[in-house]
Amino acid sequence: MLNIADTLHSWCAQPRPFALATIVQVTGSAPLPVGTSLAVNADGQAIGSVSGGCVEGAVYELCRQALAEGGTPVRTRFGYSDDDAFAVGLTCGGELDILVRRVDPQREHSLSRALSVAATGEPAAMVQVVHGPPGLLGRILPVFGDGSSYDETLGGERADQAVAAQAHAHLAAGRTGLVDIGGDSATCPDRLSLLIHVNAPRPRMLIFGAVDFAAALSQAGVFLGYRVTVCDARPVFATAARFPYADEVVVDWPHRYLDQASIDARTTICVLTHDAKFDIPLLTRALTLPVAYVGAMGSRRTHEDRLRRLREAGVSEEHLARLCSPIGLDLGARTPEETAVSITAEIIAHARRGSGTPLTWSGGPIHHPYEVSARPRP
Repeated sequence: MLNIADTLHSWCAQPRPFALATIVQVTGSAPLPVGTSLAVNADGQAIGSVSGGCVEGAVYELCRQALAEGGTPVRTRFGYSDDDAFAVGLTCGGELDILVRRVDPQREHSLSRALSVAATGEPAAMVQVVHGPPGLLGRILPVFGDGSSYDETLGGERADQAVAAQAHAHLAAGRTGLVDIGGDSATCPDRLSLLIHVNAPRPRMLIFGAVDFAAALSQAGVFLGYRVTVCDARPVFATAARFPYADEVVVDWPHRYLDQASIDARTTICVLTHDAKFDIPLLTRALTLPVAYVGAMGSRRTHEDRLRRLREAGVSEEHLARLCSPIGLDLGARTPEETAVSITAEIIAHARRGSGTPLTWSGGPIHHPYEVSARPRP
């Protein structure tokens, strides 16, 4: 849903009913993750996508039907179809469960408010019932970074509070996710499956070393949706003019900046300094942090010398195993721009558990099963 939050917010302001179709379950190979939505307004205008094209027409018609008839939200499964040219289905071999519902902004003020917050980029979550009693199916409870209003959206204040606690945990991790709750008197009598849509701040990419490779990498990082910081202790090189794509350029010793930087499990750290007096204190700290990726540039000789120095500094073998060095995938890259592609390709493969091998050399599904998580927002 948050992939089209800006447009949904404007539609809520009109206000006219629209239909919302959301992926609530993915099995096997599928092009888009849980939480992605397509919406259709009263004029027939469609935004978003749920399959990259395979079943868009069928979902569009379900949305038009929901707009015309209203009623209980409908959950529909689309599976594999290839034998019949006129059959509706996925050609990638996976299965999608899609929940389609009519939204009336005049009645759903909490949804409008949540979309408003999401459109500004502020932390917010929308908890959507994707399986449960017909009377609750499709309902949405907004949860904001500074709290939530418990209006008995999910059947009672106690249920709202229990769901909000789950949503705050997902907000803290920056992850969209599916959870089951209820079936007991402590929360709510009905057992519910919930999709928690999370609008989290952009993940961070920390680039240490104000070199030409950092300029290209900062541009690639912004393109992928990261909030990019370039840090270097040398003020003559660490300037905004040299790194126009970075969100911020910091003049400080790398390890000292990292000690006070805000990081989370989505943060990537790229060390491009090529200098032991910067690298070793920085990596000694970075390799112990709960971040997504730590990579360091250098030749294989530099890498071996770096490992020796890190061991002498007391870094354990367990922590050394987290270091991606020499940084990047083997693409034969030479220019800064090619090297940036090499590095970001490794970051993506690392995050998605990809092998990094050409698809022509591998078997099995092209799309790896999604870890349901918030995608970086540009």
